[in-house]
Order: sequence, then C-alpha cells, then structure tokens
Amino acid sequence: MSDSVPRVGLVGVGYWGKNLARNFSSLGALAAICDSRDETLAEMATLHPEAEALSSYDRLLADESIDAVAIASPAVEHESMVRRALEAGKDVFVEKPLALSAAAGRDLVDLAAESSRILMVGHLLWYHPAVLRLEELVTKGDLGRLQYIYSHRLNLGRFRSEENILWSFAPHDFSVVLGLVGETPTHVGSQGGAYLNHDVADVTTSELAFPSGVKGHVFVSWLHPFKEQRLVVVGSEAMAVFEDTSPGHKLLLYPHRIDWHEGMPVPSRADAQPVDYDDSEEPLRVECAHFLECVVTRSTPRTDGEEGLRVLEVLERCQAALER
Repeated sequence: MSDSVPRVGLVGVGYWGKNLARNFSSLGALAAICDSRDETLAEMATLHPEAEALSSYDRLLADESIDAVAIASPAVEHESMVRRALEAGKDVFVEKPLALSAAAGRDLVDLAAESSRILMVGHLLWYHPAVLRLEELVTKGDLGRLQYIYSHRLNLGRFRSEENILWSFAPHDFSVVLGLVGETPTHVGSQGGAYLNHDVADVTTSELAFPSGVKGHVFVSWLHPFKEQRLVVVGSEAMAVFEDTSPGHKLLLYPHRIDWHEGMPVPSRADAQPVDYDDSEEPLRVECAHFLECVVTRSTPRTDGEEGLRVLEVLERCQAALER
C-alpha cells in the first residue's frame, strides 16, 4: 500500500457512485474509475482526470498499485464483486446491501477475515453527526429506558426493478435501529404491496421486537407524495426526533413526561430542545475518510462486514415474512 493516502478504484459511477467519486477525489484517493458505459466513463474522465478510466473490472483488480476497491454497482452484483476484490488482495468498501442473502454475506465476512482484508459496508447514517449524537443520548441514558423506535423513509421515485423498496431503502434504518438497541430481534415481521411491478414491493412496513422489550417499526416507500426521512426514539424519560429532511435543526429532544393520576397516564408536554452537533462535514465525506483511515491503520470499520451481516439477516427475515 502507498505510504500516505490509499489508492482507491471505484466500480460503478451511477447516481450514487458519482458522489463517491467526488468525495474520494477530494480526499486525494481516487485512482481509477470502472464502469461498463462508455459515455459515463467519458464524463468521469472529464470530471476526475486524475483517475484512470477503465471498462474492465479485471484490469482494475490486476493493478497492484490499487490498494482498495469501492463498489457502487447494482446490488445483485455486490457478492461477486466483493469476493473477487478480496481474492485479489484488495480492501473493500461496498454500498448496502453487502449481498442478497445472509449466507452469501457470511461467506464474504469470513473471506475478509481469512485474508486479513478490510471490509466496510456503506451504512451512511452512522457517519451522520446527528445520528452519532443521538446514539450518545441513548448511551448516556438521557432518554431513560428505550421503549420504542420508528423510522420513516419515504419519497416519490427512484423506482427499481431489480430490488424492492425493502432492500433499497430499509438497510439504513435497520442499521440504526439495531445499533441503538444493541440486540438481535427475537421477532421480525413485514408486509407490503407491489403496485408498479409485479413481485417488486413499492411499500413495506416492518416490525421488530427485541429481548429487552423494545419494539420498532420501519416504514419505507417510493410511492409517497413527498420526501420524509424521520427517526423517532421514545424513552421513558424523553423522546428524540432525527429528521434528515428538515431544513433547520435535524435533531430535537422532547422532554415529555408521563405522569399518573388516579391510575391513568397523563402526558406532561414540554417544548422541543435542539440538540447541538458538529455538522461541518458532509456525512459521505466522513464515511469515505473513515474507510481510508481503516485501510491505513488496519482498524475495524464502524460499519464492518459483521454489522452489514446483522442488517442482512434482518432484511432476509423481513423478505421471508413479505413472501408469506
């Protein structure tokens, strides 16, 4: 590996891959871009002349000067591309999901461990300063005992035909819910509807139940009249709301109380309190920089393969419930 900044080869520069290219480039790490579309490669060559434009994944993997591979290809290709990169001796960053089955995900995690390679999954919310601050509130007990978590990730469009809304939208939310609770769910259920393409769900609601009694649900849809990204965490002492689409403060604390009068619960409402956090850097830049740091220091990423596998296992259980 190079002595300073690792050299990264990026595979797939579609809608999201272009954002990865921009951030790895700004961090001085973008060494190559690989895509099967000639017009896309030409565009990227203009935007990022420092990176070699390649149409062959084999050529990228054969380049010994490339330290790591970032994969932003369609989800159906993740398993094979990650496997080939690990077998070629590259560290790997892969966008969610890690694979399309828990068994395949476990094989990739084991392969990364056996080959002493870094494997990181792009669960972006764990690099958002508001989510990290929310985790701190939970860990310090500022919300009291966790009781209930729900998440809404809704929008109109970016319809997919190769993966349903559950696999496209929900991994981010499952990742945060699992991380905040710190447990494996004992029960998972999911239901939804396929309205645009047969057998490709456009809307799903998933329910999670944890050993400690915490419950949660994740509602995702690409058939919604407006964009909404909201996470609500309810505790025994306070409630927190992270609203990523808010133009103002994205993290609010509601110190509501529930008092009891004559055996009946009575809400005691309080004004929302903005929670401070450092939002000076784009979360995706933080995520990319974290990957580069892990490559250099050989440390375990915050969203490593094991974390990606936990999310994958919940996704698979939800998919099975949908099919039932």
